[in-house]
Amino acid sequence: MNAAPVPAYTPEELDRQYNARATVEDVTPYLDEYARGSALARASVPSVLGIPYGEHPDETLDVFPGERPDSPVFVFIHGGYWRALSKDDSSFMAPAFIQAGATVVAINYTLAPHATLEQIVQQCRRAIGWIAREIRRYNGNPGHIHVSGSSAGGHLVGMLLTDDWQTQLGLPIDVIKSASPISGLFELEPLINTHINAWARLDRAAAHRLSPMRHLPAHGCPLVVSYGSSETAEFARQSDAYLAAWQARGFPGRYVPMPDTNHFNVIMALAKPDSPLTQAIFETMGLRPQAA
Repeated sequence: MNAAPVPAYTPEELDRQYNARATVEDVTPYLDEYARGSALARASVPSVLGIPYGEHPDETLDVFPGERPDSPVFVFIHGGYWRALSKDDSSFMAPAFIQAGATVVAINYTLAPHATLEQIVQQCRRAIGWIAREIRRYNGNPGHIHVSGSSAGGHLVGMLLTDDWQTQLGLPIDVIKSASPISGLFELEPLINTHINAWARLDRAAAHRLSPMRHLPAHGCPLVVSYGSSETAEFARQSDAYLAAWQARGFPGRYVPMPDTNHFNVIMALAKPDSPLTQAIFETMGLRPQAA
């Protein structure tokens, strides 16, 4: 599928549009909040940490088992523009989702530039393969997997929703039953001429291969899309265009507005059971919103 046209920006403005850190005064407090919230989650609910899903040392994940067998599985993929953060910053939502009836998984992957974006996508797909095969051991239902991610993690969610990889890993084509990309990137060609390409290392062919907008599946699942209210026009456009393309194919999808949030704190809403974003995901997963 062809991507939605990008507005005519000067090179300097295009770079600003994709500079997420420039949209806040200081990103450090938000990154610290991810780490503190995730450490608190590891201390407050049962967890099994650092489980290998592949051969590379970075190919690990953390599992927070549900309280009951056959719990729906919430999988989170961190952002950081593919070059920062880890699973250790990515489990702050575990207590809220476990209380609502889920098993929670936080995925780790090798950061750019030590891995290409193509390799990172393959790692996340292998992680889903592990989850589908092994999650019953942690009270998870492999037939009820929801994937979520923020920013670069939202892009990786989009690449998991394509339908050109599951059979290679022996998985059903509908292994992912629902998804929630947050502040995601779905068309990568605009990044080629920005500072992000210093570590993304994209040429036009790679950008096309790795753009979820260009690889919409034949059969879609329920989708929840959201982004911060103070995002740049390009980040908002990318999510809006992806959701519109998803719905145009007849797939179920909804946008959840998150007032008074930015690119970095919108995902902290996942730690709050009563936030509109969390409630929408609970509903999509068939969890118990009243457990909040």
